[in-house]
Amino acid sequence: MSQRPRKRKLPAAAVTTEVLLRLYVAGAAPNSVLAIANLEAICREHLKDGYQLEVVDVLEHPRRAMADGVLVTPSLSKLSPGPASNVVGNLSDKAKVLLALGMRGKAR
Repeated sequence: MSQRPRKRKLPAAAVTTEVLLRLYVAGAAPNSVLAIANLEAICREHLKDGYQLEVVDVLEHPRRAMADGVLVTPSLSKLSPGPASNVVGNLSDKAKVLLALGMRGKAR
């Protein structure tokens, strides 16, 4: 009686989704500086290396801000993965930011 070769289960490849974020700021205004610091801390803690952050200074690129519909700064847009979402303010409300990033209930 011959034995059939067994198929080995290979470990599932880790699926990583990169979060694409865009933060609109107004130069070195205090709320803009705070928003950058808060967002970077949240991303380091919860997204590790799974994100791309683009910071757009509306003082340098006012037409881009207008074209993107940004009326208030600081303003964070999560572009992907969908659904898209926005948060306005200095991003000090960690739970609100995590909810916008689709990470409900992960605030510590």
